[in-house]
Amino acid sequence: MSIDFEVSGGVARVTLNRPDRLNAIDRAAEAALAEIWDRIESDAGIRCVVLTGAGRAFCAGADMKEEGVEGLEYWADADPWGFGGIALGGRLSVPLIARVNGPALGGGFEMVLGCDLVVAAENAVFGLPEPRVGRVPLDARVALPRLIPRALALSVLLTGRRIGAAEALDYGLINQAVPADGLDAAVDGWVADVLACAPLSLKAVKRSVYDTAHMGLAEARNARLPALTAALRSRDADEGVLAFREKRAPVWTGS
Repeated sequence: MSIDFEVSGGVARVTLNRPDRLNAIDRAAEAALAEIWDRIESDAGIRCVVLTGAGRAFCAGADMKEEGVEGLEYWADADPWGFGGIALGGRLSVPLIARVNGPALGGGFEMVLGCDLVVAAENAVFGLPEPRVGRVPLDARVALPRLIPRALALSVLLTGRRIGAAEALDYGLINQAVPADGLDAAVDGWVADVLACAPLSLKAVKRSVYDTAHMGLAEARNARLPALTAALRSRDADEGVLAFREKRAPVWTGS
């Protein structure tokens, strides 16, 4: 499977590029994605990531035509970050935006659940068809009930039915649903908003959200996270205040 990866202007764009199979992911693609996520995480110049699919689909999930991979074996050997290396969220310290251009099914839907911001075309659909083929949505079974009310989560998990972008928006699973011809403009708007913020501030916020989710409020608020300390001690913290006083746009250095 081809996975396109490019970086420009501090924005990394990752495209699942196997349109003839609706961008279904095999084990080789999983390994390639893991390498890409590690590369992004180690590159201080990358401030935002956009994940999408080529052609008419976002991702149809695991490649069920791949031979020699059984469900139990896959579960035992799966990436600890979930399907595609991101389904459980929090792997990357920079904002991860899903550009959902079409069907996001099975593992494809799980990858969407692991993104921080989700912009979908109005014709996009989401679903977890695994039970209908004797499989189990390994990541969504634990992630989805933590993101939306249990009754809504089970209505998807226990039926294998698909939901449209409008319904996903009502559930709070996505941030925006737009006409297909406005998808790029909408995503670019979110990217611009991310880039307007101090990079270290966003890393501190994201690490706080994911790394303190298991804590009580007081413990989470007072957790001395390295990303938080770095942001509060940064040059950008001074630059932001100075720019505000001087009535100009701040110039972020990520330091």
